[in-house]
Amino acid sequence: MARLKVTQVRSEIGAKHNQRHSLRSLGLKRINDVVVKEDRPEIRGMIFTVNHLVKVEEVE
Repeated sequence: MARLKVTQVRSEIGAKHNQRHSLRSLGLKRINDVVVKEDRPEIRGMIFTVNHLVKVEEVE
């Protein structure tokens, strides 16, 4: 299964509550935090919610 490397590139200050919760659920707490997650529909949905705050790369 493919994996996604998610990096937070912008601050959550000023973001809506659902966007803040999505960042926390992904495991991101501060700028330049990096997590590697499985490529699943639930994860894709959280990334879509905060796509303006994160950078996503596909890794194997």
